[in-house]
Order: sequence, then structure tokens, then C-alpha cells
Amino acid sequence: MNKPPIIFNLDLFFESAEDTPSTIADNLIEELGAVTGHLDYRHFPDGESYLRVESEVNGQDCLLVCSLHDPNPKFLPLIFTAEVLRELGAKRIALVAPYLSYMRQDKRFKSGECITSRHFASLVSRSFDFLVTVDPHLHRYQSLDEIYGLKSLVLQSAPSVAQWITQQVYKPLLLGPDSESEQWVAEVARLADAPFEVLEKVRSGDLDVEVSVPHVDQYLDHTPVLVDDIISSGRTLLNTLEHLNKAGMQPAVCIGTHGLFGANAWELLKAGPTQKVVTSNSVPHPSNAIDLAPALAEGLKTWLTGS
Repeated sequence: MNKPPIIFNLDLFFESAEDTPSTIADNLIEELGAVTGHLDYRHFPDGESYLRVESEVNGQDCLLVCSLHDPNPKFLPLIFTAEVLRELGAKRIALVAPYLSYMRQDKRFKSGECITSRHFASLVSRSFDFLVTVDPHLHRYQSLDEIYGLKSLVLQSAPSVAQWITQQVYKPLLLGPDSESEQWVAEVARLADAPFEVLEKVRSGDLDVEVSVPHVDQYLDHTPVLVDDIISSGRTLLNTLEHLNKAGMQPAVCIGTHGLFGANAWELLKAGPTQKVVTSNSVPHPSNAIDLAPALAEGLKTWLTGS
């Protein structure tokens, strides 16, 4: 790196006074020795946006930090910022999206449906040179390259999650939510030097899920650690917590990389038989305990130096 990159924290503009402050941008500034970028962003009475870049960006690498939960109100300001940075002579523009939205709809299930993952990717690819994210929900895609037309880097949260488990949990037993999670949970377990099992899950509807834990009797002296990439409705976790409790296991630790916590999921999980509910800081939330900034910084250094 010649000049330090400039980091613009767009998450600031979408936080209310009651929200948990985003920590990713500040931590990245420290990790990268970057400069804080300044924006004037506000709304006109008719709802349109006013945006002005107050930092000198000509010839500079610019990083826009924006976690894309609740993406719709963020998207136009994000694109406007990238476009004006380009007009002002920014050298390269990166989107740092610890949580990447619009990955769910990856197929046309019914006639007329929009495959939003592809169109969202197309719009992002027009305005940015680089994208870095953590544990995107690829599902039917093998990589982001299938839909994104820019250079991208996918980071894994497994090392950060495993480090937290090693430091904070006594005699952990890792539990994955379903067969799709097995590879990821196995990697976390390997890094944490802990056993793991995968839940056997049967869905009877969008919200109704029944689960069971294989070989539960072998692990009654362990601390169950439920790990998932996304905590949304929390119903699978709640169902599992009830099953573990009935089986005589200790109160569980619940870990999610991305804590979306729809409806009253957070309150229900806190009230359940849990020791703790923990997430990474990919989405600002009171449960944040796992910092992804060091991993993001390493990935960004590779891009910034061109190595």
C-alpha cells in the first residue's frame, strides 16, 4: 500500500440512538492504519437523499463499509456514494459487506418470480471494483463469481468462531443445525479441537421445525454449542434448546455468524435454557462478541497490495 485507504462507514447513517453501534469500520481503520472518510448524508423533506463527500479521495483506494441487513433503505445511498467517489477520482472502490443480503432467491420457483440474487449482484458489480464478505448463503451457487461481475473475496468465520469457543466455553460439543452445515461445523470443531454432531431436522412448514440430537447420551457432561451461519426466526434454536433441556444436557451456548433476529427471536432466545447467545459483529446487535475485523483486514490487505 502506498497511501492509506480511506474507509467510509455507511452503517452510521442507518443506526438509531437505540441501535448497537457498528464496530467493523472503526476496527478496520485501526487494523489497516486507514483514514476515516467523511460524508454528509441527509434526506430532503420529500424523501430524496443528499450526499456530499467531504474527504479528498482523488487517487485513493476507498472502502465502503456497509452491513447489508435490511438492505433496501441502504442500497441507493450505497450506490450513490460509490458513483460520486468514482467521479471524484477514487483509484479503486471496495464494498466491505460483512453480511451480504439478497442471496436467498437463487432460483425461479414460480413463474414470474424475480431471481433477486442475480439482479442485486449485477447492480453492485457495476459500481464497485471489489467485494469482501463473510459466510454468504451460497446454497445453489458454488461461488460469488457465478453472479457477481467483480473481483470478490469470501472469508470464513470458522477461525474466529472457534477461537471464541476455545477461550469461552468449557468442554464444548458443537451442534450444527442441518446436514448442509456439516462441513462448516466440522471445520469449527476441528479448529476448536471439540466433538460435533449435526441435528436431525424435520420441517412441517415455514416456521414449524422438529429436531433431535444424535448420540445425546454420550455428551451429558459437555456444554452444547449450537452454531449456525444465520439466526433469523430462532425457531430451530428454540426447538433444539427444549430438546437438549429434556435430555438433561447443560444450558447451551448459541452462536450465529449473522444475527438478524427477526420478530422477537432475541427475547425468546434469551428467555430460553441458554447460557449465552453470541454473534459476530457482521450485523450490529447487543449479542456481538466475535470480531470479524482482523479477518476482513487480512483479506483487504491482499487486495490493497495486489498480492
